[in-house]
Amino acid sequence: MANHNHQLDPKLDLNFDRVVDLPPALVWAAWTEPEHIKHWFTPVPWTTVECEIDLRPGGIFRTVMRSPEGKDFPNIGCYLEIIKNEKLVWTNALLPGFRPASSASDEAVACGDFLFTVAVSLAPQGNGTKYAALAMHRDEQGRKQHEDMGFCDGWGTALDQLVAHMKKQ
Repeated sequence: MANHNHQLDPKLDLNFDRVVDLPPALVWAAWTEPEHIKHWFTPVPWTTVECEIDLRPGGIFRTVMRSPEGKDFPNIGCYLEIIKNEKLVWTNALLPGFRPASSASDEAVACGDFLFTVAVSLAPQGNGTKYAALAMHRDEQGRKQHEDMGFCDGWGTALDQLVAHMKKQ
């Protein structure tokens, strides 16, 4: 499995690990193709109504999530590291082209008012994939806010949706 290259700090980081019954290439496609992201990225009843991906270091990772009440939450970030079918790292602390975000409260990074970096690692395991996500936060307050937003349940539900969507492909 691709190494996160990061030490888990329980005061600052959240992690989510699971084995799924899809090969790494299908999980990778779900994470890197906008037409797939729109089907699974936000836990129902939320939806992902827009997605833009420029899959290269410094490239854009942008989504617009819509709440059940119809409010849109745009999120924009920057890819940091890409290892096809193994590892994907992005952050909302940087805008495309590695431009620093002025603050987490910018409309561009409206997923809460905290900055974070995510590393998703994939590794073959039997006929499936060992899936590991690590969300790294600047401070304990940001980590707690992300956790209180339902990080583990939300990422688990989204992963279930990813698997169901990709099995239909």
